Amino acid sequence: MEPWTTSALLALAAFAAGVLNAIAGGGSFLTFPALVFAGVPPIVANATSALAVSPGYLGSTLGFRAELQRLPGARLRQETLLAAVGGVAGALLLLVTPARVFSGLVPWLLLFATALFVLGPWLARRGGGAPAGAAHPLERWRPLGLLAVAVYGGYFNGGLGILLLALYTVTGEPLLHRANALKNLNSLVLSVLSVATFALAGAIAWGPALLMMVAATAGGYAGAHWAQRLPVAWVRGAVVATGVGMSGLFFVRG
Repeated sequence: MEPWTTSALLALAAFAAGVLNAIAGGGSFLTFPALVFAGVPPIVANATSALAVSPGYLGSTLGFRAELQRLPGARLRQETLLAAVGGVAGALLLLVTPARVFSGLVPWLLLFATALFVLGPWLARRGGGAPAGAAHPLERWRPLGLLAVAVYGGYFNGGLGILLLALYTVTGEPLLHRANALKNLNSLVLSVLSVATFALAGAIAWGPALLMMVAATAGGYAGAHWAQRLPVAWVRGAVVATGVGMSGLFFVRG
């Protein structure tokens, strides 16, 4: 593949990923496969893809800062610490995974992330909140669940936001806006630290990463405007089709 063709492919994939993330999520279904098809080794592609989509987490977190300010400081410190530890642990786990093993896991991880995306709306309705003044029966499992999800997010970013939102709703978080705020904050924390771990280990392809960050940011800006015009059901359908298609391609590639 010619260098200019590769750059165009990566920029287009990142721009489309930014649009998808702004409207319905699922941008990693485009950035990661594009890097692999451009010849980037799978582990480096995964790390580079995580960096490429990371700017969106900062914008989302800032958008929910009012909700975060209403939460107790002790809870925020506990949750961000768990997200940080899990993100670094997941990144280290990826770095010690043999390339051959990770390549075999990729189609299954993509299928898992696609299934999460399909089930996302249903999961978001599960759990609800406990009656006023009562503790939700699953609330005590939230810290352990957050740590596990953060490890997954550091290892493979696909479906991270859906997993976090599902965790909060099924463990009794009563307010969807607050669940979204915590999801965005913890996604930002674990992504920044996992990407820093990848960078220190030399596992990021910086040229493609910088190009894709710019393109993804532009896509996110465009997607924020298009979100009000495009039917979300159509976009979700396109994301699911992309996830299934990319999984199939990776299965065929072996």
